[in-house]
Amino acid sequence: MSVNESQQPSADLCANKGFSHPVWAARADRLQSATGVLLGLFIVAHLHFESSIMLGKDAFYHVVQFLEGGIFSESGHGFPILTQIFSVFLLVVVMIHAAFALRRFPTQINQWRQLRSQMQVVSHQDTKLWFWQMVTGFVLFFLVPVHLYTMIATPDIGPNLSAERVYHDNAWMLYVLLLPAVVFHAIVGLYRVAVKWGLVSNRFALLKFAKILIVYLMVLGIASLVTYIILGRALELPVVPYVPN
Repeated sequence: MSVNESQQPSADLCANKGFSHPVWAARADRLQSATGVLLGLFIVAHLHFESSIMLGKDAFYHVVQFLEGGIFSESGHGFPILTQIFSVFLLVVVMIHAAFALRRFPTQINQWRQLRSQMQVVSHQDTKLWFWQMVTGFVLFFLVPVHLYTMIATPDIGPNLSAERVYHDNAWMLYVLLLPAVVFHAIVGLYRVAVKWGLVSNRFALLKFAKILIVYLMVLGIASLVTYIILGRALELPVVPYVPN
């Protein structure tokens, strides 16, 4: 996600010649911010939808059916193909966002040395946040496509099927890495977009709220993951899709 130009290392460290023209740079900034906001808001909503599993299997089942368009089905059962379509859409958005974000990445060892030296000389909190957002973005570049591919290949979601994926298919190992990286990257990114485009007047209060939100979403995500693991351990194989009584 975008950062305030005055709060990140100089353009000489991270600029890409392909975007050096002011018009293209402005367009790239807008697209990076727009896709970042879309993905960040999705993460916040997604973690809350997933957390419905803590309210019981029935609650999660009905949330899934609603999101998959169950209200448009005579049987009330949703359409898993919607999960596939939305996952493909998200993958495209992620690719666009990553393409524009890569122009900020140092590409040479000398640039990394300059960046490290600058961070040691100037102890600026926003610069440190930008650095770790860059690191988590690099990690997500590898983890997110794996998760989305799983949703595209096996779109069936439900209390039992999701718990099976987490526990018996060992997806928890992916989520343990994905959760902290995506939460930090998304919330810090939303904070930076708000600061960059002048959407807030008190950035220090916003940063404090962002930190609280990161902790809250981490607790929510970990609690949901633990619930899936507990449910998965209790399942008998082969797993039968859950249907409310």
